[in-house]
Formats: sequence, structure tokens, C-alpha cells
Amino acid sequence: MKNLYLHEDCIISPLGCTTSENLEHLRSGTTGLQKFNKSEFLDTPICAGVVNSEVLAEAFSAIGDPKAFTKLEQMMLLAVHQILIKNPDLNRMETGLIVSTTKGNVHLLEDLCVFKKERLLLSNLGEIIKDFFGFGLKPIVVSNACISGGLALAVAKKMINAGKFNKAVVVGGDMLSKFIVTGFNSFQALSETACKPFSKDRNGINLGEAAAAMLVSDTPKKDSVTISLAGDASANDANHISGPSRTGEGLFKSIQNSLKEAGISSEAIKAVATHGTATLYNDEMEAIAITRSDLGATPLHSVKAYYGHTLGASALIESILCKHMMLNNEIYPSLHFNKLGVSKEINVVTAYQNSINLDYVLKTASGFGGCNLAMVFKKEGQNG
Repeated sequence: MKNLYLHEDCIISPLGCTTSENLEHLRSGTTGLQKFNKSEFLDTPICAGVVNSEVLAEAFSAIGDPKAFTKLEQMMLLAVHQILIKNPDLNRMETGLIVSTTKGNVHLLEDLCVFKKERLLLSNLGEIIKDFFGFGLKPIVVSNACISGGLALAVAKKMINAGKFNKAVVVGGDMLSKFIVTGFNSFQALSETACKPFSKDRNGINLGEAAAAMLVSDTPKKDSVTISLAGDASANDANHISGPSRTGEGLFKSIQNSLKEAGISSEAIKAVATHGTATLYNDEMEAIAITRSDLGATPLHSVKAYYGHTLGASALIESILCKHMMLNNEIYPSLHFNKLGVSKEINVVTAYQNSINLDYVLKTASGFGGCNLAMVFKKEGQNG
């Protein structure tokens, strides 16, 4: 199977409307999370990553009427736009479009405002992006809980290898809504303060909203270092509708199969970008799966304390960050980590590091319903 090559990308988040803005905040340890004592989502305090609607609308007004699109659509369209303006010669009629989201415009259940009820459909979200930019192929929508963003890259790889197209734009996004926030609150999973992945005193997740887009293809850029998706695998542990496996079996299998597809052993992995939600059970499960894979000593991090958990965008955003870590020989720290709070010894990165050659990086993700995903990214080309 051919590798999938990662090209231009864009992240729209509370940390900025470009990837470069996001990277600068990650390097400096700046979070996009805010404390809300009371919000439109919940009467009790929460800590979350919220994109400023006015700033977003102002940026979006350069390409369309903000009033004609939901906040989620604005974020996703703006992310795709930044990809397309960097690739003016891209043949949109033959380029695949893969959309990842968990809940789409679910907030419209409460109030449709000026929108038609079809706007609630995930398939309609794909059509809106397709029509806005004039893509010729039917969009593929990936919605598999919180592995959706990474799974969209895996789907792109499979579709390209199947000869359906040789280039694709992958875009993922989710926005905060009362439906989502109250849902997670009913699980008693939300933290009122900034989350602390893998820490002993962690007490839950922060939610966030964001969008990201990336151009991928079956060929690398000439005469340059390129990052590729060399191996990926997904396995469902069928443990519980929301709770992760206690043994990490599904994620362990995903890691093993992704390494096998990439043709490497765990010794080749130089860093792990975890799901790292800061819930009691997810962090424990990941630590078990990682150590079972002989990666306990490998530097790892979580970026959830920068963004919150952005659901269908999270694994795509974190894949983009993996790409830039590898290109720039750097690892971003896990904010707020203090004392290890999982049963297995893992190597959590607590300070920004650079001058590190990252030939291979592993990205993990897990989600409700027992889904798990692992992806192996490889540095290729000059100095690769």
C-alpha cells in the first residue's frame, strides 16, 4: 500500500486562524482554554476552548456571508479556503473531499434560526463544503466518535490506494453546543479547571471547538522533506458505550497493526502524540496500551490542555501537529502535568524540546463505543 503524503494544512482554533499561529502558542505553552462561571451551555462553571465568533465572522466575511453559515461551517470553510489559495492549480473536479465531525450542526436542534432542517444532516455538511468550493466528487463523511479526524486521513489513504482519486482535501470540525456540553456533563466528565492529562490529580476533560484541513496525495513534494502516513489501524474493543477498555486491548491492537503496516518495530518510534483527555479511565487505558507496546520510555504528550477536546477535529489537528513536530524537530509539552497518575510508567514531556530528530511518530486516538485508532507518521526526503 502506498503511503499518504501530508501537504498544506490549516488549523482554526482559539489559538489562531492559521497553523503558524497555533504552533507559536504551543511552543510558548499558551493555552486557548477559558474559565466560564456560567455560559450559554451550562449554568455551572466549565473550562473550555471557544473560538471568538466575532473574530471568526470577520475573517470569514472575506470569502462569504457569515449570516448564511453556522459557526461550524464558517470554521471548516475558512480552513479549506486556506488550503485552496495555496494550491490554485488544484483540479477540484478530481480531488476527493473527506469531512470528519462527530455532531455537525447538532445545535440547530434547539433552534433552526434561518436554516432549513436539512442543515442538521452530516451529509449536508459535506455538500455545503463541496458546493461552496466547486468540488466535483461526492464528499465522504466520516463520523466515528473522537477518532473521526484521524480516521478521515486513513480513509483518504485507502481511497487513494483504491484509485478513486490521487489527491484529497481532508477537513474536520466540531463546535460547542448545549447538546454536547450537557451530554459530557451527564457523565460527570467535565473539569471546571484546565485539564491535566496523565496527572494524579486530573479530574476530567475540557471541551473545545475547532476546525482543521489538510491537502493529502499519493506523491511527496520534490526536493524537500515530506511527512507521510506510513501505517494506520483501527480496532474496536467493544467494551462499553462510553467507557474505554480496562486492558487497552483495542488500542494495543491498533498500535501493533499500524507498526506492522509501516514495516517497523516500536523501537523506531521517537515520540507519541496521545489522545490524552485527562479522564480517569482514558489516560489509564492509553498508558496500559502504550507500555504493552514497549513505548513506555518514549517521549509522549497530550495537547488537550491547549485546545480542550475538539471531538471530530481533534485527531486531525493532532496529526497536523505531528507533521510540524517532525519537520521542525520539536516536541510540544503537556501543559499542567505534575505527578504521574497512571499505573504504568510513561514518559510525559513537560517542557518544550527541539533539536530532536523525529523519524517516526505515533498518533493514538480513542472514542465512545470502544473505537481506537493508531497512525504512524514517517519523515521522508532530504534529511529524513
